[in-house]
Amino acid sequence: MKNKLLIFYFLVSFFVTAQETETLPPYNIKTVTFVQNNTNVIPFFRLGDAFELQFDDLYGNEADYYYTIEHFNYDWTPSVLLKNEYLAGLDNQRIQNYLNSLNCLQIYSHYTISFPNKFNQIIKTGNYMVKVFDSENNLVFSRKLSIYEDTLAVGVTIRRSRDLETVQQKQNVEFIIDYQNKILQNPERNIKVAVFQNGKFNNAIYNIKPQYTIGTQLIYRYNKETQFWGGNEFLNFENKNVRGASNSVFRVTTGDIYNTHLYTNEARKNKIYTYFPDINGNFLVTNYNVTNPAIESDYCWVYFSLITDTNPLEKAIYINGMFNNYAIIPENKMDYNNESKRFEKALLIKQGFTNYQYVLVDDKGTIDEKNAIDGNFFQTENNYMILVYYKGPADRYDRIIGIGNGSSIDIKN
Repeated sequence: MKNKLLIFYFLVSFFVTAQETETLPPYNIKTVTFVQNNTNVIPFFRLGDAFELQFDDLYGNEADYYYTIEHFNYDWTPSVLLKNEYLAGLDNQRIQNYLNSLNCLQIYSHYTISFPNKFNQIIKTGNYMVKVFDSENNLVFSRKLSIYEDTLAVGVTIRRSRDLETVQQKQNVEFIIDYQNKILQNPERNIKVAVFQNGKFNNAIYNIKPQYTIGTQLIYRYNKETQFWGGNEFLNFENKNVRGASNSVFRVTTGDIYNTHLYTNEARKNKIYTYFPDINGNFLVTNYNVTNPAIESDYCWVYFSLITDTNPLEKAIYINGMFNNYAIIPENKMDYNNESKRFEKALLIKQGFTNYQYVLVDDKGTIDEKNAIDGNFFQTENNYMILVYYKGPADRYDRIIGIGNGSSIDIKN
């Protein structure tokens, strides 16, 4: 009996402190995105600033959806804060702002949650999860976001790798945190950082301690601990005129909805680097000559094809970008066509301008960045963001007290 009780308490402790992960939306929920100033953005927001969470329901039946807001620690374990300590007002509100699609072949209902709103306002910095439920209280999907304050300076420099084996392939993020006249107890121990490449959570770097300190500055100048594979510029397609071809679309066909057939891509890992401006994985929903692209942009089947020497029996290939939250799920997995000797896939995507990439994934679901299909180049333009967390001895939660930004477009040797 004693052993059973110990096992029970261990399991309870495990589940209570387990890291929270995002719940991926079902097939009918598309184009889930955070929006600020009418632009899709990485979900890092200054405390008090206005932003929105938007998504489409392809059933188009004006279903009732509700949302909650939960606070989390630095490591995405549940915070001990009570709801009224980080939220002014009440959540679990029905999403009242929704519109049906207009002049589209694919019907859908477009939902918008505005923050702050008349029901609630986030009043603490930190990590958050917005969870959306249906009318039967089933969790439909959830998305991470972080709320920060700019209370200290963060200087960021991007350099090439110092390792001769990866000098042509990796980018090293160096940064300095200067807390100046802020009163922080034992900052070397109580400050934590998270480093992001293009705002992606799936390859973010955590738990990096300062290498050394100078006065009020914490110095992070590691050789390997803060390195990222450079990758390559994102590919893109534009179909804001869903009925016509473009530089990336060679053919458009019709059925129940439009079909956008892209030109076949070839793996770029064995080619020289070519600068091709991108928007670092982002996307823009737009339709030619309409007044409200959010509800007047149609969905279409986008047909991707890829020529590569990857063995389909050894590793899988997925298509991702901000448009699908970089999700490694069966819906985004490419199929190998033995006749054409190509990887192929059709995805349902809202029309506009979309960045995408092909990623290599092993049988454990781990992305193989080292052997990336399009290669790794130190010249690739990537955006890097550093979130600075602080939890003092008397604090009950991890605050985000600073943010830093840097771009590899100015990479240094």
